[in-house]
Amino acid sequence: MKIGVPKETAEGERRVALVPDVVRSLKKKNEGVDVLIESGAGDAAGHPDAHYTDAGAEIAAADALWGADVVLRVGTPDEDEVGRLHAGQVLIAHLSPWTAAESNKALAASGVTSFAMEAIPRTTRAQAMDALSSQAAAAGYAAMLIAARESGRFFGMMTTAAGTVPPAKVLVLGAGVAGLQAVATAKRLGAIVTGFDIRRAAWEQIASLGGRPLELDFIPDAEGEGGYARPLTEEENAQVRDALTDNAAKQDIIVTTAAIPGRPAPLLITAEAVRGMEPGAVIVDLAAESGGNCELTQAGETVVEGGVKVIGPRNLASEMPVPASQLYAKNLENLLGLMVTEEGELKIDFEDDILAAAAITAGGEIKNERAAK
Repeated sequence: MKIGVPKETAEGERRVALVPDVVRSLKKKNEGVDVLIESGAGDAAGHPDAHYTDAGAEIAAADALWGADVVLRVGTPDEDEVGRLHAGQVLIAHLSPWTAAESNKALAASGVTSFAMEAIPRTTRAQAMDALSSQAAAAGYAAMLIAARESGRFFGMMTTAAGTVPPAKVLVLGAGVAGLQAVATAKRLGAIVTGFDIRRAAWEQIASLGGRPLELDFIPDAEGEGGYARPLTEEENAQVRDALTDNAAKQDIIVTTAAIPGRPAPLLITAEAVRGMEPGAVIVDLAAESGGNCELTQAGETVVEGGVKVIGPRNLASEMPVPASQLYAKNLENLLGLMVTEEGELKIDFEDDILAAAAITAGGEIKNERAAK
């Protein structure tokens, strides 16, 4: 069986689907597995071709990679790349299955069996395959580093002969994996950190990392399906926005991470709230690509309003390509463990709850009900 890893083609994408250590592990576990890597695929993630050949991979041409039994990607393949696939192949990647209707149809028409990393279920058994979580951790860390750089402030208190500089005040909105990583990073840097989430269970997690939970007791617990927050009613949203407007004025930095897969990001920080912040404050909006948690966010741009920077980064996990690729490659290795035998043969059991949830297309059809809609 051949596994192909093409070079990522999306603008700014620096990650790679497999790293040399995982190539080595796959070949050790599965006899008869050959790993084909496109030349330069790992360069931006710190892995030159020589690292892959040392691990037992073969540097191959694009035609061979896209013709492999299993094709592994980080980003969603474009129309031309989908056109290079054929019936009987397996594709595993981020596929944006809840929004990319034409891509879902094209994959089904090609006869490809495709698995979306976004559709891995949030279960204990699937944790080691959960790429949304692993990449969110990298994004949360990167977001706080961007905030620290752009704010120009000391995060920790600094005492000098010239006087004492107080610590930065940081607010993190959303306490999923990205938000908790942002809380932890800000705390390590010495900031005074407040965290907010509409799920009550998250308040304890914020406190465990040294943050102060912003407890809005007037909002009912909003734990939803799969551990995500449920959508709030318009009345609840208005109450949250009013409370956050008051709190935002006290902050030097706000990092927003609230997102629900396949849906527009909830609006948490209004333009009025931004205008109430002190000049020099910074907002980093991790939800920029799905509409943004801040009313002024523009994806891929930095907007300045009254001296406040509103930063809307795209593909933030790619800012940390080395650890993000390492984590993603392990997610893929663990998922492949469910479908590749020790002899290196592909054997997909759609009765397996993880494979059933992650499968988007198979046998010429869109298997996933949500993707079909």
